[in-house]
Amino acid sequence: MLELFYSIISSSLLFVLFKSFQLKKINTFQAIVVNYFTAAIVGVSLSAVDFNYGNTVGSNWFIGAILLGILFISIFNLMAKTAQINGLSVASVASKMSVIIPVIFGFYVYNEEAGFIKVIAILLALIAVYLASIKNEKNIDFKKHLSYPILLFLGSGVIDTSIKFIETTYVPENGIPLFSATIFLIAGSIGIILSIGIKKTFGFKNDIKTIIAGIILGIVNYSSIYFLLKALNNEHLESSSIFTINNVAIVMTTSLIGLLFYKESLSKKNWLGISLAIISIMLISTS
Repeated sequence: MLELFYSIISSSLLFVLFKSFQLKKINTFQAIVVNYFTAAIVGVSLSAVDFNYGNTVGSNWFIGAILLGILFISIFNLMAKTAQINGLSVASVASKMSVIIPVIFGFYVYNEEAGFIKVIAILLALIAVYLASIKNEKNIDFKKHLSYPILLFLGSGVIDTSIKFIETTYVPENGIPLFSATIFLIAGSIGIILSIGIKKTFGFKNDIKTIIAGIILGIVNYSSIYFLLKALNNEHLESSSIFTINNVAIVMTTSLIGLLFYKESLSKKNWLGISLAIISIMLISTS
């Protein structure tokens, strides 16, 4: 359970860092590109298996890492697009509600137990994610450009499902750091290509503040993926429980951080969502 706890803390810190970037006026896109390469370096450094180009490319998981790298940066940009067009709340709800995809995958593919209490807990978790994420923003239209939140929902779910499937099927236990590093390296390479293509928009340039921010983000980002993979490798926890607890706890933690440190207001719906989140986590843990 410690690995899952560390993953939740790391993922929650990602939101704190993005909020700090906004306040410090740091170029988020550039920091993200730096973050991917930092995460890749951290993964290679921590790997018990020496990095070898030939062995890495020849690994059973390499094609999966390429696909995940593409998905990582694609879904991030889709999330930004959804937030801009449909609103931040719609983007948040769509990405977090996607937890239902790996949960259903776990039930059908891995024959994980779907007891009554667990099903009730998962349904409560979905309601909790929605209530805790939704904000009293104006001009939010769930139906406008519906393809964006739908694609974000599907893409986020596919990422979580693919991570679980590739990790359990192809990645040896000592290969998790290198596998994670490869995903980030591919995502970072795509980010460089994109930055060249849109440099007129983002004004990509050397900025020590942005580089430092990207390095910090990369370390935290790597930790969130590494500990999630370690948690999924735990034989005593089913993936449906891990993904549900992970997503719900992140929403709950970030909501409380926003309240305590950034003076963000929480509505009655948000508090109800947080309460249901706690109940759902307790039910899943006991089931």
